[in-house]
Amino acid sequence: MDIRPSHRVEEMKEYWFAPKMREVARMNAEGADVVSLGVGGPDRMPALEVVETLCESARKPGNHTYQLAGGIPELREAMARWYKRHYGVDVDPVSEVLPLIGSKEGVLHISLAFLNPGDKVLVPNPGYMTYSGVSRMLGAEIINYNLLADKGWMPDFDQLEDIASEGGIKLMWVNYPNMPTGASASKELFRRLVDFGRRHGIVIVHDNPYSFVLNDNPLSLLQVEGARDVAIELNSLSKSHNMSGWRMGMVISNPEFVGWVRKVKSNIDSGQFRPVMEAAVKALDLPDSWYDEMNEPYRRRKKVAEKIMDALGCTYAPSQQGLFLWGKLPEGVGDSASFADRILHEARVFLVPGFIFGSNGEGYIRISLCASEERMEEALRRIKEMMKLNSKI
Repeated sequence: MDIRPSHRVEEMKEYWFAPKMREVARMNAEGADVVSLGVGGPDRMPALEVVETLCESARKPGNHTYQLAGGIPELREAMARWYKRHYGVDVDPVSEVLPLIGSKEGVLHISLAFLNPGDKVLVPNPGYMTYSGVSRMLGAEIINYNLLADKGWMPDFDQLEDIASEGGIKLMWVNYPNMPTGASASKELFRRLVDFGRRHGIVIVHDNPYSFVLNDNPLSLLQVEGARDVAIELNSLSKSHNMSGWRMGMVISNPEFVGWVRKVKSNIDSGQFRPVMEAAVKALDLPDSWYDEMNEPYRRRKKVAEKIMDALGCTYAPSQQGLFLWGKLPEGVGDSASFADRILHEARVFLVPGFIFGSNGEGYIRISLCASEERMEEALRRIKEMMKLNSKI
C-alpha cells in the first residue's frame, strides 16, 4: 500500500530554523555550550502583574472551558485602547479587532480568507519566511518585490507599479520596523502604500510586531486616512510584552475584512485560554514606563552586537530598530551560509545567515538581541579569539 502526503507537503520545505536548532542541540549535548544569537524570542519575563493575573485567573474553575474564536470582550476592548493610546487610531472593539493565537497564525488566516489558488501575492525580498511559506502552501503565485540597501530597504514603487500593471495581485505583505533589516517606516511610506493598494485593488497587510522595540515613535499603517478600506494590520504581544510563548496577537481592519478572517478562524480553533486573555488585558494597559524598562537591556545588548559585527568585519546601520542587528559581510568571506556555519563550528556562536530571508539577503548576517548581555559578551570573546587564531594561519 502506497500512501503519500498531499502535494503541498511533498513540495514544502521544513522551516529553516528547525534542522539548524537540532544541530545546535546536538552540539550542546556534546558539550559545545553554543551561544545562540539566532532566534528572536524575548528571553526576559513579562511584567510581574501580568503573570500574577494569569495565575489568579487559572485558579478559577470556570476559566478552563472552550472560548469563542473572537476572544473575550475585555480583550478586544483592551486592544482598542492600546491602539488609541499608542498609535492614535480609533478601533471598534466589536467589529474591527480580532485576537489571534500569535500574529504568525494571522498570516495563515488572512491568506486563507483572501487567496485562491493562482492569485498573486507580493512578498518582500528579504522578508519573513512565513509570508512565502503560507502563500506557497495555498497555491498562490509569489511575486517578490525588492528591498535593497541603497534604497534604505524601502519598496521601489517604480518596480511595484510595473508588477501591478500586469494584474492579478491580491495581497501585499509589508513589515516595518523591518525584519530582518531593522529599517524603520515613515508616515509617507505608509501613505504611498495605501495609495498603491487603493489604485490597484490590492490588500496591503502590514505585519507590525516590532514597533515598540528600540523605537521611540511607534507607527501604525492605520494612521493613514482611509487605510482601513484596503489595509489590514497584524500586531502582537510577543515582542512588545515579552510574551512570545503565550501566543497573543491581533488583526485590525475594517469590519468586512475582520469578519472574513473571523470566519476562517472559527473553523480552525476554539479560542484562547481565558487566563491568557485576561493577562493580556493587564499587559496592554501597562504604563509607558514598561516599554522604557523593556528596552533598556536591548540598548545595552545592541552595543555588544555592534562590537560582534565589528569583530567580524561587517558593516551595519546603527539606526536599526527591532530585536536584531543586520550586517553586511566583508568581501571575500564566501556566502552567508558558509560564513555562519564557520562561526557556529569554530566559535560556537549561532548567527543567522541572510540568504534564508531571500536572495537580497545573501551577503548579510543577522544577530538576535534575545540573549543576556553576559552571553553576548561571551560570544564576542569567542569570535575575537577565533578571528585572532585565523589571522595567524
